[in-house]
Amino acid sequence: MKFVHVEDFIHPDAGYQLNLLSKLQVEQGHEVTIITAEIEEVPIFLTSFFGKEDIDQKDEAFFKRTGVRILRHPIYRFLSGRAIFKSGLHRLIKDQKPDVLFVHGEDTLTGMKLLWDYKKMNVPYVLDCHMLEMASENRFREYFRVFFRKFVTPIILKNHIPLIRVVDSDFVEKHFNIPLNKTHLLSFGTDTNYYRPDAAIKLKYREEYKFDEEDFIVLYAGKLDSYKGGEFLSSALKQRIEAKGRNIKFIIIGTSPKDDYGREVEYNFSQSENDILRMPTQTYAGLAKYYQMADIAIFPKQCSMSYYEVQSCGLPVILEENEINVERASNFKGIIFKEQSQESLRDAIIEFAEMDKFDFDSFKKNARENVVQNYDYVHIAQKFTNVMIDEHKRFYNSQI
Repeated sequence: MKFVHVEDFIHPDAGYQLNLLSKLQVEQGHEVTIITAEIEEVPIFLTSFFGKEDIDQKDEAFFKRTGVRILRHPIYRFLSGRAIFKSGLHRLIKDQKPDVLFVHGEDTLTGMKLLWDYKKMNVPYVLDCHMLEMASENRFREYFRVFFRKFVTPIILKNHIPLIRVVDSDFVEKHFNIPLNKTHLLSFGTDTNYYRPDAAIKLKYREEYKFDEEDFIVLYAGKLDSYKGGEFLSSALKQRIEAKGRNIKFIIIGTSPKDDYGREVEYNFSQSENDILRMPTQTYAGLAKYYQMADIAIFPKQCSMSYYEVQSCGLPVILEENEINVERASNFKGIIFKEQSQESLRDAIIEFAEMDKFDFDSFKKNARENVVQNYDYVHIAQKFTNVMIDEHKRFYNSQI
């Protein structure tokens, strides 16, 4: 089948779920195209991590590597983190002649406009929702929810358009009046064959980067902006963190924003009393060796999708307390620290560093097993595809 995915923003070097899903759908035997925004007008908070340079060459390299074609359509601007596409997007989609159109973000402007044109597009849709209560901070959100319930939800329900929830939340039912029993719950995940523990790689790269075999390495990889807690993390690591019998060292991967906030983050790291290996942003594929070198991973604020990769590599995690992270750290997979408490974060690092080997190995085992059993994206991607194929059958059978 020919699948077309529409997403406001994607970067070919990133580890977003669409990067992985589209690649695996090609491996399943489908033709896959992603339609997204031209990168020139995408705001810096989205592009600073991987940059805007040479995007055409990177898109082409992604196609050669995965078989997934990326098409970029002009936009006016981003507003509240959402792309406002120029006219012609719907025509571009039709020109691809998709068997199924996957609209990522049912509550984006793009998603709503496509839903309003559902009959005109005359192609089966599948939608997804990533939204959580804690991420819905716009001061006009209550007005938007009323608007959505009145003008968008009826289209979804009347036409039986599949909606996939990628996080286990009742957000769509609570705020959009879309019953959970009319949705699918399919999680995020990762490629557990690529991201896996590897003792030989761990030793090789520890030697290359001048770490001792017995050093306790704490890793952070991701954006260092305010959303991900860059300044909070860098401040927490200024004072030396010591544990009995272990040398605690850090790998911090990511490029700071080129503004006063980013300069403050880098100043704090430069003044740290801890031993920190600072690395710039890495490609999705290039991160595996750093995860395999480390002992634990930390997420100072919002927990990114790299959670699945580090856990798949057998790393216990330290997460900020919130509705999702408490579950993610449960059953001895990680430790929760108090929200915005540098002291609590530091204590969690020390607790892991001083942990009995038997107990620590249990955390590592639980981390890996949790991902392999529940978040192996090879299997999850097939479930996404099954929803798309089933909707294709239902859509055309209903027209007979």
